[in-house]
Amino acid sequence: MPEDHDVPQKQLKQRAFSARRIQCPYPGCKHWLKNTTGLESHQSAMHSYSFTRSGQVPHSRRASVQEVEDEEAPRLTKDEERWEFRHGLIRDYHEVLTGRICDENGNFLDPGTPPAPYTTKSPDDWTPYRNRLEFEAAEFLYTENQMSARQINKILYYWGITLAVHHDNPPFADHKDLYNTIDATPLGDVAWQSFSLEFSGEKPAEDCPLWMQQSYDVWFRDPHAIVRNMLSNSDYVGEIDYTTYREFQEKDNKHHYKDFMSGDWAWHQSDEIAQDPQTHGAAFIPIILGSDKTTVSVATGQNDYYPLYLSIGNVHNNVRHAHHDALVLVGFMAIPKTNKKGVNDPAFRKFKKQMFHSSLSKILANLKPGMTTPEVTRCGDGHYRCVIYGLGPYIADYEEQVVLAGIVKNWCGRCLAFPTRLDDGGVSRSREHTDALVDSVSFGILWDEYGIIGELVPFTNDFPHADIHELLAPDLLHQLIKGTFKDHLVEWVGKYLEREYGKAGVAEIMDDIDRRIAVAPSFPGLRRFPQGRGFSQWTGDDSKALMKVYLPAIEGHVPDDVVRVFRVFLEFCYIVHANIITDDTLTELRDALERFHRYRTIFQTIGVRFDISLPQQHSLVHYEILVRMFGAPNGLCSSITESKHIKAVKKPWRRSSKHKALGQMLLTNQRLDKIVAARVDFHLRGMLKGSCAFSYYNSSFNNHFNPKDDNSTESDIDNNNHEAQRPEKTNPFAKEADDYDDVEDDGVVDDEDIIADVNLAQRKRARTIPELADELDLPSLPRLIRLFLYDQIHADDNHSSADVPLRDCPSFTGHIKIFHSASATFVAPSDPSGITGMRREHIHAVPSWRNGPGWYDCAFINIDDEQDGMFSMDVVRIFCFLSFTFTNGHTYPCALVQWFHRITEERDELTGMWMVAPSLDEDGSCDLSIIHIDSIIRGAHLLPIFGTQIVPPGLQFHDSLDAY
Repeated sequence: MPEDHDVPQKQLKQRAFSARRIQCPYPGCKHWLKNTTGLESHQSAMHSYSFTRSGQVPHSRRASVQEVEDEEAPRLTKDEERWEFRHGLIRDYHEVLTGRICDENGNFLDPGTPPAPYTTKSPDDWTPYRNRLEFEAAEFLYTENQMSARQINKILYYWGITLAVHHDNPPFADHKDLYNTIDATPLGDVAWQSFSLEFSGEKPAEDCPLWMQQSYDVWFRDPHAIVRNMLSNSDYVGEIDYTTYREFQEKDNKHHYKDFMSGDWAWHQSDEIAQDPQTHGAAFIPIILGSDKTTVSVATGQNDYYPLYLSIGNVHNNVRHAHHDALVLVGFMAIPKTNKKGVNDPAFRKFKKQMFHSSLSKILANLKPGMTTPEVTRCGDGHYRCVIYGLGPYIADYEEQVVLAGIVKNWCGRCLAFPTRLDDGGVSRSREHTDALVDSVSFGILWDEYGIIGELVPFTNDFPHADIHELLAPDLLHQLIKGTFKDHLVEWVGKYLEREYGKAGVAEIMDDIDRRIAVAPSFPGLRRFPQGRGFSQWTGDDSKALMKVYLPAIEGHVPDDVVRVFRVFLEFCYIVHANIITDDTLTELRDALERFHRYRTIFQTIGVRFDISLPQQHSLVHYEILVRMFGAPNGLCSSITESKHIKAVKKPWRRSSKHKALGQMLLTNQRLDKIVAARVDFHLRGMLKGSCAFSYYNSSFNNHFNPKDDNSTESDIDNNNHEAQRPEKTNPFAKEADDYDDVEDDGVVDDEDIIADVNLAQRKRARTIPELADELDLPSLPRLIRLFLYDQIHADDNHSSADVPLRDCPSFTGHIKIFHSASATFVAPSDPSGITGMRREHIHAVPSWRNGPGWYDCAFINIDDEQDGMFSMDVVRIFCFLSFTFTNGHTYPCALVQWFHRITEERDELTGMWMVAPSLDEDGSCDLSIIHIDSIIRGAHLLPIFGTQIVPPGLQFHDSLDAY
């Protein structure tokens, strides 16, 4: 080994910095290029082959309904109360609370009246920032990167050194300068306030518990101001409903339930409010609340926080699910604590619960006047409207629902079903019934026979038209995913296996189940479990991912009826997770629930359970009525609030000093809101087009360019001015696209609203068909290309390549391009999606993934638009994406695929899944074809049919489809 001084030293050549960067205009692409030549090359390689499907949409990916009605079109007459929509849908709108536009004084205007100008500010007013660079630097440092004060000072110091030689300064002097600038932002400024609560009952003369002597601080922001900010957010234009409605299928009058305002609850509330004539013409604004305790760090002590969130029911479900500031942190509830001896003290437990309700009532007090008297507010479309508020659903898990409803644990907050016989049902709870019982029955009887804690007064009693029993929202995460699936069914399977095989034998079976889970083929967006399900800390995402692969993993190891329990439960979950639920799917939901109740008795038969009366499973009984009341449940799931914890609680806590962290967390959230509000304002004024360099160049050019000099003529000046108006002449960044939000390669899509789109990502491999045939070891590839070309060229004829000899099929000898993946963008009714309801996933065909084995995804192929569901599609496995330009000038983006066929023409009776197998030619070889990529719908996730076979320990996930 030579000494250090013997090692030849070589100075690396560093790339020069260039501010002249161009962002790719393709929606969702994150690439920036140095010049227009690079942009053209990038677009040719990455986005040159795309399609947007037209015509009929297969039912498996039906697009969401797009409203044809002009928001400000004249209101319907009495004889025309139904408005026609595309896709055969019609709507009934509420006739009284219509959300009519008005002026700032509340005087109603003609529907066609244009809105007042958004602002009088000039398009170059960046206040409190001096320019765009300052704003984007602040956004990057504080919001995107979330640097600590020390790191901010360090990077600004280095930045300042590079500018000092030019007698210039960085955007901010230090972190204090940055913070002061953000704090000076006049927008989004809803200050934090606090109030204190303490025990007001009779205290013991001696040994008074500490919790009775303490006061508890509750921090909050004015919800009234927050709601007005939400209503004025222009991001929600086209994604917000100012009027309740009912939607029907025109051909059969079947009801459709989708966004919150399509539910019956909002309609009935509008009916109640409309009894007051002064509310006529107003827009009903339901206030949705949610809370959930969260722990930010166990290692440094039990740091618990109790955030309270707020949303409005008018925004569409996908907007709320994607957050987009449609779910806002409004407060932190107090968490009284005591010693272990006092934890079970009934007085302490009642004090905690009543303080929770008193806090909510105090926080929401400013909204109360607007619940009876309409007020005028400006909306995101620029129009003023009279609005009337009302308390809407409350998002909470079961433990919180117990507190909210003032009931005894193990009882249902919606009905009076007895805890030991929950699924026998009971009459619905109501505010009126509870009040009558409290007035006439002793607290002991209330507790034992009705499950009511008589001393508690729900916060909803302080507000009009509010009944907490009615407002308990469905909770897909805790009731279905974590509750019924993870905590009950999966645990019961483990208990059965232990009873059946003993502690020694169960280990072998569980290992095989874990191997089955581990060898599940990869699929975009699906978390893999390399070690099976043997992990200690489960998250909601873990449970959701496991639900997709668990059913075939247990088949053959448990009784058939146990498999059927999982099958019908998953069917129930798929239905309630859908973005649109109809009368027909509610019938299917009812049927799935009946079968679930019938099959789950197997766990009693095999001795795992003596009874099955559990609140989480009982909640399934109420889902049909909850869908009818509130629309699709995915807009009210506690997963929305839990994911908000990361941004609103956990990250602000991590960037705090950890000493009295709450105050720092409040300030962090306030600054984050100010930056968001500033971005919305700058965007509305058209100040964020192109890149930061684009804006800087324009500013510099406008300040220094003077077309007239001593030797120029008037004609020269005119010509120069004309040339200056041409962006490509005056500004090298003029071809830049508007900003697009960065999105992950797979996941939600916010910037597109199409039916389906696929584009290819090029890689350097074979350049001709013979070279690719050698690379794939597929001598028949040239023949497949010829057959494909014949079918494409003669697509309108009544015969195909199968009807003609190969010599009549055209051949191709030119260059080809190879691609490793196709990006599919599609409507995702049940998956997490962006505000347009779209989701993106990558379909891979890679010979080596990350220097390992290949990754060849499967996909659904559209074969018959006249059929429904699976009968409209076939399944293929994709081995290569390629494209070429034929002599006729047409470019053909296509894929080499292996076909699968359905084993039977119906789902498997046991698992409810479609079963497919690889198709083979007469000689036993794989049935391969070349297909056009416009026939690809989306990826397909195939799982092996294990049966009773034990998975060999060495099997890897990339080989499982070939092994089974």
